[in-house]
Amino acid sequence: MNKFRIIKIIIILIIIGVGLLFWMRYISTKGLVIKEYPIKTEKLNEDYDGFKIVHFTDLHYGSTIGLEEVKNIVSTINNQNADIVVFTGDLFDNNVKIANDNIDILADELNKIKANIKVYGIPGNHDYDNKENWEYFIEKTNWKILTNTYDFIYTESNEPIVFVGLDDYWEGTPDYKEAYQYLNDSTKDFYTILLLHEPDQVDHINDGNEENNFNFDLALAGHSHLGQVRLPFIGATVLPYGSKKYYDEHYILGDGKDLYISGGLGTSVLKIRFMNKPSINVYRFYTKKEVQQ
Repeated sequence: MNKFRIIKIIIILIIIGVGLLFWMRYISTKGLVIKEYPIKTEKLNEDYDGFKIVHFTDLHYGSTIGLEEVKNIVSTINNQNADIVVFTGDLFDNNVKIANDNIDILADELNKIKANIKVYGIPGNHDYDNKENWEYFIEKTNWKILTNTYDFIYTESNEPIVFVGLDDYWEGTPDYKEAYQYLNDSTKDFYTILLLHEPDQVDHINDGNEENNFNFDLALAGHSHLGQVRLPFIGATVLPYGSKKYYDEHYILGDGKDLYISGGLGTSVLKIRFMNKPSINVYRFYTKKEVQQ
């Protein structure tokens, strides 16, 4: 009887294990979650109250994300009526080579993303591993690619927001002086939104050089996938280089700077997710003082 009971337990465990793997591969990697975060600041005037940014990242196209998923992502983003849409790297996956014809189709779909002002993009480490695909894509896209550069945007206000985009920390060549070059012409402390792929890069922007003033108010990153596989009471389990220190959804850094990390859309290395569905982030700004109190 004990022998048959052990065999029964083993069979049950195998069934549970197979079912769990099926769930992580085919259920948890599908669908799309919208995560909304309020950004409260007195640094911007009331013209920016309600200003909205949609942030998506780590598509890893061809991993667990195909064309149908991209169409759903684009539709979901457009439903948010964003002022700005940002993509923070890893459009491609280093293990998946995409033919130019298929990149044309991908670019056509992603060019349908609507923003009231602009769509920004930066590269990730996988985009460098798949450099030919990335370079071909940026020739086809209508996104504004910020690689070690910046852009000023305005709404109805004469006061700008500065978007600074950094090159990939792992595979690229970040140049902070080039990215913050506007500081050569202006010493005014504009509200600055930093776009970077690997979140740990925020600690290296000034590299301990007090002469630099490469500051930011809000940083948006990807790369960590929030661990991709998350476990109860443990959280993130897979932490790649570049997200060993910062890997969860939100961090408040020195002087009240905010770092938000999106869990991303695709998968890397292992084509599984657990307790961590594909997601996009939505940030709504609240700048009226009476709302913030």
